[in-house]
Amino acid sequence: MTEYSTTEKMILVQYAIKKYENEETVIEKLKAILSEKDIQRNIDTLIGTQKVRRIGPEILQNNESHTELPDLPDALKPIIEKL
Repeated sequence: MTEYSTTEKMILVQYAIKKYENEETVIEKLKAILSEKDIQRNIDTLIGTQKVRRIGPEILQNNESHTELPDLPDALKPIIEKL
């Protein structure tokens, strides 16, 4: 697995949430890139900082009314496209 910075991990999780919304699907898709522990930790952090909100038991959504999605660095674009 490639080592990503904390910021890169959060960006990956946010864009995966934008693409899929279902928490189980987000975790499944990101498992090839990040550890499940990292994924869960980043989801919890994003919820705690109100960048992501939980809608129902399994649905996650970026809280774009509260904060904008960060710019996607060029290095991460191919990873998001492959998800």
